[in-house]
Amino acid sequence: MDIRGSICALATPFAADGSIDLAAFGRLLDYQLAGGTQALVVAGSTGEAHMLQHDEFDRLLAFAVERVAGRVPVIAGTGEAATASTVAQTRRAAALGADAALVVTPYYVRPTQEGLRRHFLEVAERGGLPVLLYNVPTRTGCDLLPETVAQLRDHPAIVGIKEAVASDERIHALAELARADFVYLSGDDGTAGKAMLAGAAGTVSVVVNLVPQAFRALCDAATTGDREATGRAHDRLDPLVQALNCAPNPIAVKAMLPALGFGSARPRLPLVELADGADRRRLHEALSALASLVAAA
Repeated sequence: MDIRGSICALATPFAADGSIDLAAFGRLLDYQLAGGTQALVVAGSTGEAHMLQHDEFDRLLAFAVERVAGRVPVIAGTGEAATASTVAQTRRAAALGADAALVVTPYYVRPTQEGLRRHFLEVAERGGLPVLLYNVPTRTGCDLLPETVAQLRDHPAIVGIKEAVASDERIHALAELARADFVYLSGDDGTAGKAMLAGAAGTVSVVVNLVPQAFRALCDAATTGDREATGRAHDRLDPLVQALNCAPNPIAVKAMLPALGFGSARPRLPLVELADGADRRRLHEALSALASLVAAA
């Protein structure tokens, strides 16, 4: 299993009545595969994992596994606040055919580094899937430090990390931990090129939902060390990436799904739709401009 390059943190489209829109989700999966996306994350943060019921998680993941049919890895978001719940969700994902689990640090409960170490070892031992650690302190309230990651990477079932801390210090610390059996993935679109040039093997991205070809171009340039091409690809993408920061993820990316034919713009409460106004116009302008640039390239 090769988890690297351009990886989409898939949004979960909902119909007007709030139910999962599997037809729109299927079109989004096809769009990603046609655009060169190299792996897919189902029911991660962007996919509103914590707004899904267990039966919805099952249907969404099973649908993706069947639709993708082994063409790229399908990674399930399985992290919960409690270790036992995370193990159970990871085992559900394994039974449904996922290739790996993306396991976010336990949110709200604020574990110590020793608690995080033991949590991930338990999931690796009992979850039944290869584990990608996922560190995003701005959402969870805890930070998985590089020294703890260094201890965890020796477990054979822990195969990598998605790191969303975007500081230069953290990027280089994680790049130093990467090796053949432990992949470092960026989790921040704004610094993705910088992280991949420093040694990240790929990026788990939000913006790729909208522009898979453009993001694949960035990943190809950066992972091969082409700094000039990386700079050009970053500059093309940056207006859209910055526009997506107008609201907590995935509100803004979902606002653009209808323009591409991928269902409604609505998230589930307590998230609400992006209001009409300057932010929505900026997103449309950035998406339209990037589509024109890609078509002309």
